[in-house]
Amino acid sequence: MIKNTTRNQKFGWVLFIAYLAMLVYFMFFAESFGRDPAQREYAYNLELFKEIKRFYQYRHQLGIEAFLLNVVGNVAAFVPCGFFLPIVSRRGRKWYNNIMICFGFSLCIESVQLVFKVGSFDVDDLLLNTVGGIMGYLFYRVVQRTRIRRFRHGKTKV
Repeated sequence: MIKNTTRNQKFGWVLFIAYLAMLVYFMFFAESFGRDPAQREYAYNLELFKEIKRFYQYRHQLGIEAFLLNVVGNVAAFVPCGFFLPIVSRRGRKWYNNIMICFGFSLCIESVQLVFKVGSFDVDDLLLNTVGGIMGYLFYRVVQRTRIRRFRHGKTKV
């Protein structure tokens, strides 16, 4: 695998692994996100849009920070996943594979949260994380088109 990778792919792997390490820390260990091991009261949500609607309805009482952390944070957390997958894996270059991998990865994280009672299992998070993966993939496509366009016009090397 390493023999046939380009310098950009190797750098992509380094960034992807660093991203995964940060994601695991924030999802499972960051006390600032309510991951305190002493706090074992656990909640889960299996109803789509329930938590998103709740955070929106009560944004004035909860604060805009809580709303942004939940909704925008879940989307933003998976943008790098959707962006780096096509760089590190040929399978990730197909849009449907990318979406399925992002969804599967999000499902794994939510399932670990469910089993170990860290954070909360939320189907809204699955949706928001997958949307983030899609946005990351779209950003990757825009970057690739720009690189190809520049290469064709002789401005830079691909």
